[in-house]
Amino acid sequence: MASVVELYEALASAPDDRTRARVIAEAFERLEERYPHLPDLATQQHLRETELRLQREIEQVRANLSLQIEQLRGEVQAQIEQLRGEVQTQIEQLRGEVQTQIEQLRGEVKADVERSRNTLLAWLIPLMFAQVGAMAALVKLL
Repeated sequence: MASVVELYEALASAPDDRTRARVIAEAFERLEERYPHLPDLATQQHLRETELRLQREIEQVRANLSLQIEQLRGEVQAQIEQLRGEVQTQIEQLRGEVQTQIEQLRGEVKADVERSRNTLLAWLIPLMFAQVGAMAALVKLL
């Protein structure tokens, strides 16, 4: 059946309903063979409905995302404050440890300086007496 006229003639000349139904079924079969994508076609109304539905879904997803973002911001802010407090505590602890170490090193340096001074004096005093003796001997010679 190449045209609508032939379809009409076949339907008009069909002797009973069963033959007419077969002619209609064959016409649909040829139509599906010629246009295999026909069942997948969407109407303009279907497209508008789908577009509106998708827009609503997008708006809902955006609202949910905004809510989740705000919740996460609050959680992150709380974690930042907690970490800030922990870091501040650690800084104070380290300051105390450093101060203790500085005082300990000062004591050690002071002790080392005192030892060095005593050692220097132990060598310097006899040397000075030797110089005074040498000068006295030189004065006697003159």
